[in-house]
Amino acid sequence: MTKTRFIRLLLLAFIALPATAAEREIVELIPAQRSGWTIGRLFAPITGLFMGGPSYWYGERTLEIDTRPPGASLDLFYVRKNIQQRFERAESPALLQLPTRIEAGRGDSISIRAILDGYLHQEVQVEVRSRKTQLTIELDPLPNHLEAMTHIYLSRRGSLKFLTSEASQFRVHEMSDGFSIVMTKTGHSQSAAETMRGVSSENIKRLRAEQLGEDFVVRVQLHDSDPTKLDLRSTQGYDAVRGLHHFTVELVPTEGNAAVLARSGDALNRVGRSDVFGCALDFDRSMRSQLDPAALSRALAPSSGFLDLHLRLALQRLGEFSPDGLITLIDGSKFQPSTPLDLAAASTQSAEAIGFLSLLKAFIAELEPPEHRRGALRGIIAPELDSERFDATVEIAEDLERRCGTRSPAVDS
Repeated sequence: MTKTRFIRLLLLAFIALPATAAEREIVELIPAQRSGWTIGRLFAPITGLFMGGPSYWYGERTLEIDTRPPGASLDLFYVRKNIQQRFERAESPALLQLPTRIEAGRGDSISIRAILDGYLHQEVQVEVRSRKTQLTIELDPLPNHLEAMTHIYLSRRGSLKFLTSEASQFRVHEMSDGFSIVMTKTGHSQSAAETMRGVSSENIKRLRAEQLGEDFVVRVQLHDSDPTKLDLRSTQGYDAVRGLHHFTVELVPTEGNAAVLARSGDALNRVGRSDVFGCALDFDRSMRSQLDPAALSRALAPSSGFLDLHLRLALQRLGEFSPDGLITLIDGSKFQPSTPLDLAAASTQSAEAIGFLSLLKAFIAELEPPEHRRGALRGIIAPELDSERFDATVEIAEDLERRCGTRSPAVDS
């Protein structure tokens, strides 16, 4: 065999080694103090014959630990007579180096706690003198799952709604600069994480969410941490149509709802007819064609929330702009906003009201500062859409509206 071929075979043999063996973190978990002498040591050479030979007592003692999924954090405790003798921390997969069985006490054991974000913690005990040399810990997913979060904000009042697969156990902690929400034994989807990006308003400065073991934690930093200006209220409910539980944390200005609605009314009065019809209808049609119809209807439907009164005021204003004073839907249906029953019927179908999306855009432009207008509009008409996709949707619609204005004079529709 040539030297070159020998080196090549050696390299191939090295590459063929199991990846798990090479990747295992080696941890020495041997107590500094040896166990006391017992009569069992005297008879070990004899009892070893019935245990497979001398290596049972005197051979190297190791324990391979894997988790499914891998990458879990491992808290490793060496326990003797209910007293912790040593503690180490590792990451799976790991290889533990333990004292030989003859050096271990009769009741010595290893307690292994596996922790992985998004999974239930698991704890397993293994006796040092046992024959077990390999251990695989199966980690179970958390029982609850965050599917989406919505942030609605308008006229200094806002809410954060969390949609989960099961009823949530949660805690709200107020802090010096805001508050935090802890959802116990709750994981989250990637789509839920995306809906939390870019959340900000005149109240919320920053929102940060992270999975901490079994808990999902949302930290909210406020622009003004003065506790006398905002009240935090929480409610829970169930969406029977989608089979989702939800809980909502509302940020309510202490100035009162009358002041909030007064600001909305003043802003609506500043909206002009050209902001809703004419070229503005290109924005309205484009947004409606790009957004999911079911999601849009769900967002604008009455929900017994603080937004309902604002949307009813906006629908009444929409009727004032129409030549016949009626709210017209895309299927041709018409409603009289001055009649309570008609207004209530129109509210349940406001996603189909012609010009309503363009009116909401103009309404928010009169009400909110420029840096928060896009976020406020998203919270009202597409709260479950992530900010990047919503921004792209709005830019397409606004571009169509601009091109209409450069082509010809606005024509009412």
